[in-house]
Amino acid sequence: MTLQKYYYRLAGIFILLIFTSCKKDLEKININPNAVEQPQLAYLLTGSIKTASDAYWNVGAADATGNPSDLFVQYWASIQYTDNDRYIFANDGFQGLWTSLYSGSIVNLDKMIDLAEQQDQPNYKGIALVLRSWEFCLLTDAFGDVPYSQSIQIRNNVTPKYDSQKEVYEGILNDLDSAQDLLDPSGSSVDGDIIYGGNISSWKKFDNSLQLRIALRISDREPDRARQIIQAINKTGGNYINSNNEIAQLVYSDPPNDNPLFELFLTRDDYRISRSIVDQLAQLNDPRLPVFAAPTQDPTPQTYVGIPNGLLVGDASALGLSRTSRPGSFFLATHAPAVIISYAEVLFDRAEAAARGFTNEDPALLYKAAINASLQQYGIRQNDIDVYLSQPEVQYDPANYKKSIGVQKWIALFGQGMEAFAEWRRLDYPQLAPAVNGVLNGEMPLRFIYPGTEQSLNGTNYKQAITDQGADLLTTRLWFDVN
Repeated sequence: MTLQKYYYRLAGIFILLIFTSCKKDLEKININPNAVEQPQLAYLLTGSIKTASDAYWNVGAADATGNPSDLFVQYWASIQYTDNDRYIFANDGFQGLWTSLYSGSIVNLDKMIDLAEQQDQPNYKGIALVLRSWEFCLLTDAFGDVPYSQSIQIRNNVTPKYDSQKEVYEGILNDLDSAQDLLDPSGSSVDGDIIYGGNISSWKKFDNSLQLRIALRISDREPDRARQIIQAINKTGGNYINSNNEIAQLVYSDPPNDNPLFELFLTRDDYRISRSIVDQLAQLNDPRLPVFAAPTQDPTPQTYVGIPNGLLVGDASALGLSRTSRPGSFFLATHAPAVIISYAEVLFDRAEAAARGFTNEDPALLYKAAINASLQQYGIRQNDIDVYLSQPEVQYDPANYKKSIGVQKWIALFGQGMEAFAEWRRLDYPQLAPAVNGVLNGEMPLRFIYPGTEQSLNGTNYKQAITDQGADLLTTRLWFDVN
């Protein structure tokens, strides 16, 4: 071999090595470093719960991460950067919730369902269906018509159509029926369950409790259908969440898996408790006030000082950070729970179902039990609970069950802004006043507006949705919300 031929041979090998290396690098580039190439069911379950709980529980920072519902129902109020509290939002103001659920948790749950079917793991599939149902319920409660049927397996439907709210609720109910059949306490064990620790019986109760919630959500529109759902649950045993030990919740742990509200207040100080909830609790001598609100840092005539919703920036700042109350330390603690469905809520739901004549239970007894459960949830002593329940203002009014249940349920749902927002619209109680300097001509928000990305990336279906449902405005009334 001549020296020249040797150099040519070396050059050829060198080029081949470069090409091979580049090909391998390109393959690596096309791998998502944040995705699990061969995901495990337990990891998908844990990640899905955490992603959805964070989006649901976090009220958001000044630029809004997509869930300002605690402002809308006047649990919290803004003391800095008050635009959101005045109902002023950019077109990406609700992007966080939408993206976290659709592109985060729901995608993982869809994958979990596929893998569970392949691996013959019906309990994992059942849990995934329950969680996905809850998340779609959050989305339709907030936005109205949303991508549902074509958003499942989103890779095959990158521009999914919007289903009507009625269709979404029915799809959820069908999935919950399927989940109830799949979930088997004597079946194979489940890992990665950071809600119930793999207790399948508790997931079946969660399933029924979620069906009860949705039945009441549609009850003003379709009372016969609501009655049918509840009676079907009762025929199969009617096993709902039945104690505070069975609350569906994510109890946060140490960083980086800590309570997002703890992280928010660690670096920011944008929010205070709303005057609306403080005044209501004070009027009723409610022992939950020290739980829901923190004492002011500086001494004030009143230990707990809420601020009005929707102040201008200057007026809010003038009230003083140290002379107004933050939300209570219970909710801002590192390990505070993100509650999904409480025992108190289930009892209120059963009380309402009885008041509507859907069951033969006693609504007054269930209403009293619901308040008792809520107070016990926060460690209130039974003597104080009995005194509270004895007040005429607290006792059940059969002539206006919506007011009795609506006010007390609003109190019991404190912190669960999205669920409280849905129930406030449905029950019309408590009768909240609009933000002081709101921009909706004296009206209050009745929904979230679609993220701006839907107009640019899914424009045809977005336009059809607003044609069907109404203008993409905060004040457009949703299907379930009967005036």
